[in-house]
Amino acid sequence: MRSDETLGTADLGLLYRTHHSWLHGWLIRRIGCRDNAADLAQDTFVRLLKSRQFGPLREPRAYLSSIARGLMIDQYRRRELERAYLESVALLPQHEVPSEESRLMILDALERIDRMLDKLKPRVRQAFLFARLDGLTCAQIAEKLDVSRATVERDLATALQHCYRLRYVEA
Repeated sequence: MRSDETLGTADLGLLYRTHHSWLHGWLIRRIGCRDNAADLAQDTFVRLLKSRQFGPLREPRAYLSSIARGLMIDQYRRRELERAYLESVALLPQHEVPSEESRLMILDALERIDRMLDKLKPRVRQAFLFARLDGLTCAQIAEKLDVSRATVERDLATALQHCYRLRYVEA
C-alpha cells in the first residue's frame, strides 16, 4: 500500500500531465513570451508542490490559473522594483555603484519589504510611507489622512511591528 505522500505525488503527476500544456498556452496568451511562460508554468507546479495541497481538485484549471496569476503579479512587482533600483543606481557616481552581490541582496530586501507593505492595511501602509519616505510628523500625517494623531501612532506602531518581524523573526 502506498503512503498518503506518494498518493499526493501521483495526483500531482497526473495534474501536471493533464494540465501543463494548457497552462503553458494560457500563460503564453497573457505574457507573449514562450520561455517566460514555460518558467511560470513550472513555477506554478512548484508552488503547488510546496503547498502540499495537491489532492483531487474540483476546478484544477481555475486553481492553476489563480496560482499562475499570482506568480505573474510577483514577477511584475520584482521587475518594477529592479527597474526603480537601476534608475536610482544610474544616478550614483561610478565608484559608489554597489557590487553585483550587494545588488542582489538589496533587491531581495526590497522584495521582502514590498511583500510586507502589501500585507498592511492601506491606511497603515500610507501612514508608514508618509513617515519614512516623506519625513512627516504624526500630526502632519493625521491631517493628511483625516484621522486622529493617536490613530496615526497606532498605525505606525503596527507597521513597525511588521518591520521588526521582517528583520528579526523572518530573516
